[in-house]
Amino acid sequence: MAIGATIHTFEIQLADVDRGVYDELSLRVARHPSETDRFMVTRLLAYCLEYEEGIAFSAGVSSTDEPAVLVRDLTGTITAWIEIGAPDADRLHYGSKLADRTAVYTHREPEKLLTAWAGKTIHEAERIVVRSFDAGFIDGIVGTLARRNTMTVSLTEGQLYVDCNGSSFASQVTEHSIV
Repeated sequence: MAIGATIHTFEIQLADVDRGVYDELSLRVARHPSETDRFMVTRLLAYCLEYEEGIAFSAGVSSTDEPAVLVRDLTGTITAWIEIGAPDADRLHYGSKLADRTAVYTHREPEKLLTAWAGKTIHEAERIVVRSFDAGFIDGIVGTLARRNTMTVSLTEGQLYVDCNGSSFASQVTEHSIV
């Protein structure tokens, strides 16, 4: 019998001072058995840091033609393609052609990703933003996870502050360029 997804709930107070976005989010996040906690936390943070009207998690690993997080306008057109982890160059190329904006949030070493993409054809690679976090930041949050979680996520001047279930963490959100 196949193991189903584990559902985590998050009550989040979001304060993205850099973009002027403030909201209270109540999210149910399904973690597929093949998905690591590090990937799930990065996916959740990407959702918060990209939060706008029309944002959604995709159907997950069963949806190979969509990113982990995407934004659709009122017509259903994908306007933002947001990848997590280490997507391959072909996937970035496809997403960049499809959406107005493409971003990658990674819990891996960004230099290795950039090296893997070097010399590959990626549509408008210069417009794709790759964001990473300080070493140990994601792992710290993972260590506090429960099935029901209370979080505050604050971003100001590129510095990310997260309080998860009473434990506090901070990281610079570093932007990398593919080109």
